[in-house]
Amino acid sequence: MLLQLIAQHPQALAQVVKNTPVWVWGLLAGLTALGLSQLRTRTVGALRTAIIPVAMTCLSLYGMVSAFGASPLLGYVLLAWLIGAAVMMAVVAPMAAPANAAYDSARRSFRVPGSLVPLVLILGIFLTKYVVGVDLAMQPGLAQDGTYTVIVGGLYGAFSGIFAGRAARLGRLAFRPANPISTTPGLSA
Repeated sequence: MLLQLIAQHPQALAQVVKNTPVWVWGLLAGLTALGLSQLRTRTVGALRTAIIPVAMTCLSLYGMVSAFGASPLLGYVLLAWLIGAAVMMAVVAPMAAPANAAYDSARRSFRVPGSLVPLVLILGIFLTKYVVGVDLAMQPGLAQDGTYTVIVGGLYGAFSGIFAGRAARLGRLAFRPANPISTTPGLSA
């Protein structure tokens, strides 16, 4: 709805922005700063590698429950989220860890190369929540629309699955042997 409105009446965007609570812009600034911090190579503790995926999954689930919690379609929305998350995790998790990523077992920390992907995912979740919020404010009946709710649930799930898959592929580095044993006598890997 919001996207159609803006496409047909671009001047309506100013009114939507004007009616957005100020705290939303503070949240956007904080999330953008978090995403920008992911652009540089950094060393992070093992536990911290899970914090952003968990936080973004919580934000994703909150977005669905806040939008569709009163809808009789909530079960379908959650199922769509679960399917979207599972599919994207199955696609992303088996991929190789990013080039230059490494695990330091002595410090229990990862060297993580900078990436634009977390920023895009964070902003994707935020924008999904924002657009769905505006859509439902303009047309509350969308919470009862099966196609709309399942698409939103699947989209939130896809974002969560990508985050989880990225964390899983990085986490695999911690379980690799430090010095793999060679099968050829006299050679070490």
